[in-house]
Amino acid sequence: MCALGENEDWKDFNIGVTESEYEQLQGIINRQVAYNGWFTKENVRKSLLNLGLQLTEEKLTAWTSNYGFSTDPKRVGIIMAGNIPLVGFHDFLCVLIAGHIAVAKLSSNDKTLLPALAQHLVEFSPGLKDRIEFSTGRIGKIDAVIATGSNNSIKYFEEYFGKYPHIFRKNRTSVAVLDGTEEPEHLRRLGEDIFAYFGLGCRNVSHLFVPESFELNRFFEAIVDHGEIIHNNKYGNNYDYQRAVYLMNQIPLLDNNFVLLRESSDLFSPLAMLHFERYSDLNEVKERLEREAENIQVVVGKEFEAFGSAQCPSLSDYADGVDVMSWLETI
Repeated sequence: MCALGENEDWKDFNIGVTESEYEQLQGIINRQVAYNGWFTKENVRKSLLNLGLQLTEEKLTAWTSNYGFSTDPKRVGIIMAGNIPLVGFHDFLCVLIAGHIAVAKLSSNDKTLLPALAQHLVEFSPGLKDRIEFSTGRIGKIDAVIATGSNNSIKYFEEYFGKYPHIFRKNRTSVAVLDGTEEPEHLRRLGEDIFAYFGLGCRNVSHLFVPESFELNRFFEAIVDHGEIIHNNKYGNNYDYQRAVYLMNQIPLLDNNFVLLRESSDLFSPLAMLHFERYSDLNEVKERLEREAENIQVVVGKEFEAFGSAQCPSLSDYADGVDVMSWLETI
């Protein structure tokens, strides 16, 4: 995955696949943007690289050493989101490693990447062939389910899958807490937390807590290298739409020509916009974060997760803080 993520040339079979297979995977990566305009080559490779850096023997061994493995395989449905490339891979990996059968309902927005990777996984481990099922339609027979969607889809999940052991995930977002002492490099990395995958993931920062005296020009200057994002038509259209709506309604905005800043206490912001909130007492911010915990995926800042790491979760960074591997041991 790292070689694909870094767009390296095929050198030899030590890369894990033949030259022909490698070129086939390269072609699948290059075609993603035709299926989904958000899945640019750069973003697909970013996802592959982040996954590849975690899937080392050392990291996998350390992660799995804390869990047991099922000798009574269950059919675990995985209803996957499609907001960023391979966003359902971690659930898929957990189910297989735990010894169960992965019955994956792929999002129509991301329906070719995971099957392509799984095909090569089966070549290395043929025993997995009977433990992987993919569909984009109605999900088959299951014994348990992991479902990721929006707040609206939770009602559907509860109606159709509530009778099974389940993990249901709804909308979350991520925030950054600045204390005013950040160096330009910290703020530059914060830009990655905001703009990676166009800001479409629940691990993307959509809200900034800043000290009352913080000058937002410091932030704008540090993220200028991310300005190319505006040239993506889908992102640019969102930016233009939000800018027009807020200006017509005479709502004050700060604008650097590729992202809009609006002062608001709402943690969730529209695409191409960031909300910021000034504070005078950091302890009050921490109390707010505790109250809003069920809406927050990641908090970045000097006292929290490192700037630039929000979209680089480790194997043990479970979505919504729910340990999927431990749950799989109980079904």
